[in-house]
Amino acid sequence: MQARQSSHAPAIGPGVTGGPLAHPERPTGQSQDRNTHVTLLPTSGNEALVVDPAALTASGANGFKSHTQYPYVTGTSVLGVTYKDGVLIACDTLGAYGSTKRYKSFQRLTEVNGSCVVGAGGELSDYQQICKMLDELATEDFCMDDGHTMTPSEVFSYLTRVMYARRNKFDPLWNSVVVGGVNPDGTPFLGNVSMIGTNYTDETIATGFGNHLARPLMREKHRPDMSEEEAIKLLHECLLVLYYRDKTSINKFQVAKVTKDGSSVSEPFSLETKWDYKLFENPSAKAVGTW
Repeated sequence: MQARQSSHAPAIGPGVTGGPLAHPERPTGQSQDRNTHVTLLPTSGNEALVVDPAALTASGANGFKSHTQYPYVTGTSVLGVTYKDGVLIACDTLGAYGSTKRYKSFQRLTEVNGSCVVGAGGELSDYQQICKMLDELATEDFCMDDGHTMTPSEVFSYLTRVMYARRNKFDPLWNSVVVGGVNPDGTPFLGNVSMIGTNYTDETIATGFGNHLARPLMREKHRPDMSEEEAIKLLHECLLVLYYRDKTSINKFQVAKVTKDGSSVSEPFSLETKWDYKLFENPSAKAVGTW
């Protein structure tokens, strides 16, 4: 009697098998009648591989595979401000793999339709899933061909339900999403949804590190009646501060604009930096406990 093959093959990995487990031996003397089901085995090449059911049941109490819930490729802060004609949202184009600046041309701003733009920080694959769901809704609107599209308020409400539902399933979309746009009555809209569904609307929004460094500048200098040039200048100042202080930021940014005339996302650009400040020469000169 042959010993049953182990479900762990060192060259392949646990839970993957071939041979006897993949292809049970046909009983001797089995009829070759046309109505009898016969397993057809490959006549050449390696034997097919299957997952051993015993390995699945051993992976958890209920036999379910468990996957990690930790973000790997992430984006940092997203900034948003309203002004008299609409909304501006800005962020950099970096997808960081831990501390490694891995993907330097990842667009984190997406046009949902002509009146709404979303941007997000956090796990970028989850952000792509959010964009896929919004694109399906926008496509459905287009196919209805009734002249109506989702307003920024509706997109914002939809995302709060999606994020909260995923949180309740203990499978969150690991993002902080900024929704900006102009409502049908011409009023600018700006809101933020967190990965667990908490949400708020405001005239200025900053996520991630920007909530600590950029938000004070926005509160000091923002005005509801400011012009587009003043709003862009404020965003540039905030982006520059974040680039100086946030190690997972790069000097390559995009700005999305939404007005009553439509939405657009700018081409990537960089800002002029200054590193020859006197305090930058020896930042630890007066720090306690340094050499």
